[in-house]
Amino acid sequence: MFKQIGHIVKRNPVFLSSVRYKAAYEGDGKTTVRVINQEQDLGLMIDAFATYGFRLNNGITVLGPIAIFPRTILSWQVKSSKEITEDSLRFFKLLEPKIDLLIIGLESNDRSTTDTVFRAARAVKLNVEILATEHACSTFNFLNSEARSVAGAIIPPLHVEVNEDDMLKSKLHYENLYKKELH
Repeated sequence: MFKQIGHIVKRNPVFLSSVRYKAAYEGDGKTTVRVINQEQDLGLMIDAFATYGFRLNNGITVLGPIAIFPRTILSWQVKSSKEITEDSLRFFKLLEPKIDLLIIGLESNDRSTTDTVFRAARAVKLNVEILATEHACSTFNFLNSEARSVAGAIIPPLHVEVNEDDMLKSKLHYENLYKKELH
């Protein structure tokens, strides 16, 4: 079961999770709202995550840890945050054009692991933001929608708490896929 990232984070209204809304005044008292992670021309965004992987805004489900860029996604060959080393992060330093920020999403909030990952990133001279998986997905989506030079190295979480809204959205998503395949 996927955990949708589409809820609004009330503590910091600038970040609207993966579903980022843009509103524009069009005169005559009308305001329009568009969900930007549904617009393919803005690049890849993470719609949902589960303990086994991620679902992207283009409908693709990717299993395991990911290295995500504005228009590309790769499987990131680490099994857990304990395997994040200088060698596993060096790849992100080799990219052209250079990325301004690497968002690292860890499956747990263990302080010692976070410190180890931060030291490895500093050793290869990467600017990083280290967050829990859910927040890393939201931050990547936000910065990507702003056309920033950003990448994500994100590990699926160990546990996901789903609510009824998440279950309904996943059910509707897969029902729509099945209907498309039958036509």
